[in-house]
Amino acid sequence: MVNDLANKSTGGGSGSPGAGAERRFPAYGVVGLLIMVVGEILLLSRFPFVAEWFTPIMWTGYILFVDGIIRRRRGTSLISKYPREFLMLAVISIGSWVIFEGYNVVLKNWRYVGLPENMVVRYIGYAWSFATISPGMFVTYELLEVMLPGAGRVEHPRLSNGVFYGFVAGGLICLIVPLVWPSTHMSPLVWIGFAFFLDPINGRLGERSFLSEFFTGRYRSMLIMFLAGLVCGILWEFWNYWATTKWEYNVPYLGHIKVFEMPILGFLGFLPFAVESYAIYVFVRRLVPIKRQVRYLG
Repeated sequence: MVNDLANKSTGGGSGSPGAGAERRFPAYGVVGLLIMVVGEILLLSRFPFVAEWFTPIMWTGYILFVDGIIRRRRGTSLISKYPREFLMLAVISIGSWVIFEGYNVVLKNWRYVGLPENMVVRYIGYAWSFATISPGMFVTYELLEVMLPGAGRVEHPRLSNGVFYGFVAGGLICLIVPLVWPSTHMSPLVWIGFAFFLDPINGRLGERSFLSEFFTGRYRSMLIMFLAGLVCGILWEFWNYWATTKWEYNVPYLGHIKVFEMPILGFLGFLPFAVESYAIYVFVRRLVPIKRQVRYLG
């Protein structure tokens, strides 16, 4: 997911003066690990603030910790070297999840329980939680990409016109149908719609496209992104299960068979969700004046 500059270790070889400093595990990564450990301990003691804010607390710690591992392995990372893009990612993450909340108004797939009564505090909680969604998935993708064997991607493969227009049209249909015929049974369409609609468009605009890579024979990146979505989905549901402020689901497909609060088939939605979250981020980022050579993601 990183660009060519980010793929190069800034620490140089073993003889480079800055190599040790660049490869040392960063302090913010240690802070992230402590946040998760202390958060779990305080949750077990039912400390009210932690129990109420458990999910965003744990995701904040997780993002810091995992980014620290990436910095240690690569010598560079999103938070350590590209903090402005990290902040932009967090803001776009909020906006993209608000779109899915809008769909949920009509589809009624989930509901929140135990929310703070004070509306200002409630919306702070929303913003904090939503801001961790895309960063959590993308740092997980990077970590898996570092850990798993395989060759890197080829720059900007191109879909044939027929496949491109088929995906875009199919994605648009997936996004419109649930609004025209709202039903919980239509929910799967939302979790693939933006991936089919925006990801190929990103490829045509010269940005990274996971679908373009996959359908031109470069399977590794898509599979790793699917795995990142699944890993994050399991963590979301695990941490949500123990919190007092949480979400509960209404899923019509095997809704009675649950892992934590999530019906078992619902975990499949996290796979395309990771891809479409990246597609939304890349599409929106084109509207922000950030130079390509100083981008980290994509």
